[in-house]
Amino acid sequence: MLPLRLALIFLIIAGNTLLHVPPLVLMALIKALLPSERLRVASNPLLTGLAESWIGVNNWLWRTFTHTRVDLREDAGLRVDGHYLVLANHQSWVDILVLQKVFNRRIPFMRFFLKRQLFWVPLLGLAWWALDFPFMGRYSKKQIAKNPELALRDIDATRRACDKFRAIPVAIMNFVEGTRFTPAKHDTQGSPYRHLLKPKSGGVAFVLDAMGQGLHSIVDVTIAYPAGTPSLLDLLAHRIPEIRVQVRQREIPAEILRGDYQNDRAFRVQFQQWMNAMWQDKDAELARMLVKDVDREAGRD
Repeated sequence: MLPLRLALIFLIIAGNTLLHVPPLVLMALIKALLPSERLRVASNPLLTGLAESWIGVNNWLWRTFTHTRVDLREDAGLRVDGHYLVLANHQSWVDILVLQKVFNRRIPFMRFFLKRQLFWVPLLGLAWWALDFPFMGRYSKKQIAKNPELALRDIDATRRACDKFRAIPVAIMNFVEGTRFTPAKHDTQGSPYRHLLKPKSGGVAFVLDAMGQGLHSIVDVTIAYPAGTPSLLDLLAHRIPEIRVQVRQREIPAEILRGDYQNDRAFRVQFQQWMNAMWQDKDAELARMLVKDVDREAGRD
């Protein structure tokens, strides 16, 4: 029965994608041809409404075809018309579905920073382009050492994207580790955290610099999989009994908005210390979230 069930789910996912992506792309093309910025901004709710409908169907699939329970604990006063920087740890592609399940229609539509190569993913690449997802080069340190101008390309792409977001409610999503956690990557990095890779502060710094006072706060998300890191197939095949999610809202320190991360070494050290402190908190939070159920229940009392 599992193969038939999976086939049905994939058919519904494909149909949902075909239903939503062509209107998204058409609306984006119409938006690009509108004669004024005011009209282009006014068209954004139509685009995000289509995207939220697309996600809504996927969330319905989650509720209908899986038994996975999401244990959500939230210390945040979130608004659908807010301006947020969403930061999360990253272990699996399931993370994205978890974030969409938790936040769809509760905060502004989330935009992710994507690798430029993902633009060529059939249908999805066009949808991400239509929704103004920023596409980044994600160059390696070796590539940047050979050609320092490559680093400036991603900075410029971040600023162009943030310029678009100033006029609309937005949630900019950043997986701060830059890649999915694996034990091998953890060991290679010599990460000081038990459950996390080292945070990459540059992307966060560029967003805060570009958006300035336009962001209301940081939405700090910690995702834990007590049964082990899953794949998308695990989710569809009933192999994830529970996912635990902690959401905290953090104020953005004023001093973090006033520096020059790229050119001021002292400020860069200060910024990295701030990020490392946040990551230490997240590592401790993950440790608590991953304990056995009996211990966790006892910790509530």
